[in-house]
Amino acid sequence: MSLVAKTRVKRNAYFDSVVLMRIAAGLTARPEVDDASLMMGTPANKDILREAGLLDDAGSSAGPNDLVIAVRSEDNLVDGLLADAETGLTALPAPTSAGEHGARRPRALAQVAGANLALISTPGAYAAAEALKALKLGMHVFLFSDNVPVEDEVMLKEEASHRGLLVMGPDCGTAIINGVPLGFANAVRRGDIGLIGASGTGSQEISCLVDAGGAGVSQLIGVGSHDLSEKVGARSMLFAFEALDADPATKVVVLVSKPPAPSVAQKVMERAARSEKQVVVNFIGSKLEATAPNVHPATTLAEAAGIACGLSLGRTMHAAPAPPVATRVAGGRTAIRAIFSGGTFAYEASLLLGDVKTSIGHWVSGHPIAFPPGHLVLDLGADQFTVGRPHPMIDPTLRVEFVRAAIQAPDTAVVLLDVVLGTGSADDPAGALAPAIREAEGGPLVIAFVCGTPGDRQGLAAQHRELSEAGAVLAPSSTAAVQLAADLVGARV
Repeated sequence: MSLVAKTRVKRNAYFDSVVLMRIAAGLTARPEVDDASLMMGTPANKDILREAGLLDDAGSSAGPNDLVIAVRSEDNLVDGLLADAETGLTALPAPTSAGEHGARRPRALAQVAGANLALISTPGAYAAAEALKALKLGMHVFLFSDNVPVEDEVMLKEEASHRGLLVMGPDCGTAIINGVPLGFANAVRRGDIGLIGASGTGSQEISCLVDAGGAGVSQLIGVGSHDLSEKVGARSMLFAFEALDADPATKVVVLVSKPPAPSVAQKVMERAARSEKQVVVNFIGSKLEATAPNVHPATTLAEAAGIACGLSLGRTMHAAPAPPVATRVAGGRTAIRAIFSGGTFAYEASLLLGDVKTSIGHWVSGHPIAFPPGHLVLDLGADQFTVGRPHPMIDPTLRVEFVRAAIQAPDTAVVLLDVVLGTGSADDPAGALAPAIREAEGGPLVIAFVCGTPGDRQGLAAQHRELSEAGAVLAPSSTAAVQLAADLVGARV
């Protein structure tokens, strides 16, 4: 029986984007489903659905305030699957009507007695309005939503500054505030190291390495991936820095980000130099010099964690190296293929390896995956791969396809993998990858590292065991994994 794509449209309603991703992931995981997606009916989203072959006439009629449920399966099954998706939605709290944004939402927020932090995860078109309402109610904001215009981000952060409030985000993936994890975060021990990060998985990796090194975290404050841009000007990072500078429970402050705009980097470094705290600065890939005795530049995530632990514990600490590998790479295999779920890991790897590609060009879901020749570092959490589908840290299904394609490519020498644990992440990410890793036997070497702690619900030891039993070589950090891969193929680090 042939496959058909069909949609149902729920008018004038939107739901939490993470919830939609989880429902889509649940559908896609079913063997009878070829593809599924739940997204708002914006023109851009409908283009994506159309390109994926998921848009029919009903879906085409959806407007930006309408939810589109799309499923491709066998003709006699597709209506039942659409009904299942609707059932999953009706089990949730009633959606907010697009026409009710100005009336019902603020009252609902105000009814939460004593609340001082709002977590917002709505489509980008609505996120700024919801965040502004929260700020006007005197609440700090954790803004998970992405695709928020930079003008709106600046407006929100200016409003927050006037009110003495903090905006974490937009596109903020992680935070730990007073021991409470927000978004994607790990179960790290409490301590005296405060982290401020514009890089989500970079912040997670440093926090986990700090935990492994015997130190702990006072606060982890995410500020969003665009905070250190020229237009935003590190408004949230500088606000957060003031808070940690005044916090008696914080002894060391770690700043982590991809390279900021030069003027913004200078502003942050000048503020760090005025602090009475010890400050570790890891602007990944930037060549930094210590501007004061209390400022400690770090080149990699592992180095930043090591310096912070040493300052916290009062002793010199060095990043753990990868274990020696006796396996030789088979002749004719020369390429490293890094298939990451964390954007910061992909960025760090591309810098360490040097001459790498970071794109496979135009890619359409359901079509064969082809890799360009040479080293490749892919961030499968990038928009190209996540619009209309769950992030690979939530649902590794698409990532498993890419891992299999990398293993089957005849020139692949090493497949590099990150496995991220903690809140928000899949229940068993290593278990999802293990069958594909086993297929590499006699072919490329698989090197993996786990970003997690013994306290994470997935179980750090169990995840290590699953990867090792499948045949992967385990590295102690993202940095060590890349260095080991480079050593095996003679690449630059």
